[in-house]
Amino acid sequence: MAYMLLVMEEGRRKRSRTPEEGRREMERMVRFVEDLKARGIWKASDSLRSVAEGVRIEVRGGQRSLREGPFTESKEIVGGFVLFDCDTREEALAIASECPAAEWSTVELREVGVCYDEE
Repeated sequence: MAYMLLVMEEGRRKRSRTPEEGRREMERMVRFVEDLKARGIWKASDSLRSVAEGVRIEVRGGQRSLREGPFTESKEIVGGFVLFDCDTREEALAIASECPAAEWSTVELREVGVCYDEE
């Protein structure tokens, strides 16, 4: 089964950390991902640039609207993701608990699957 970790960061915290703190955190995440690769369960991962550089797109009634970041209503932002395979939810929870970002962010674990309820 494929699982995704979403690293949910408080925007204010990310903006207030020093470049050295950011590099240290990134190095820890790189080591975490390298471990997943060595275990043969890593599928993909990356960090995301600032929400200030993002854009939100909606299409309603055939009309597209764009809203440029930053998005003031966002308390938490998705700072990055890690996609991996494992056999059970319990194993996925154990892997998520190993993620260094859980020490300074919220790490959300989601199983990859269909986006609607199957009956």
